[in-house]
Amino acid sequence: MVRRTRLTGPQATLWPDWRHHAFVTDRAGSAVELDADHRRHAVCELAIRDLKDGAGLRHCPSGSFLANAAWAVIATLAHNLLRWIATIGLGGTEPIVAKTLRRRLLHLPGRLTRSARRRLLHLPTDWPWAAQFLHALGRPRALPAPG
Repeated sequence: MVRRTRLTGPQATLWPDWRHHAFVTDRAGSAVELDADHRRHAVCELAIRDLKDGAGLRHCPSGSFLANAAWAVIATLAHNLLRWIATIGLGGTEPIVAKTLRRRLLHLPGRLTRSARRRLLHLPTDWPWAAQFLHALGRPRALPAPG
C-alpha cells in the first residue's frame, strides 16, 4: 500500500508535490481499514520514541532492577503529564513530540512574582510561544470544578 499526502513547509522545496508512505502487509482487509490501523500504530510508535528520547528511558541509571523500575515509573509519569498537557492544554488535535512541548511550554523564560497577595507571571514580550502558553494555561482553568 502507498499513501500519498501533500507536502508543506520547508521540505516542499526538496520534493514539491507529494510525500509517499509505503507499507507492505499480508493482513486481510480493505485499504482504508489497513491504513487506519497503520496510522494508529504510528501514534503508538511516537509514544515509545518519546519515552526513549524525551523522558529518559534510553539510559537506565543503574544495574539494579529496583532502581531501573523506579526510573521507568518516573519516566512514564513524566511522559503522561506531557501527554495531558498536549491533550487538555493544547487541545490534542495532532500528535506533538515531547521535545517540542518542553522547548515551547516548559522551558519558560519568565519570572514569577508576588504583589498584593497575587502571583504574576512576567513573560518576555518577544517570546514566540507566549500566546500558545497562555492558551494552554487557560484551557484547564476553564474546566468546571469537580462536584
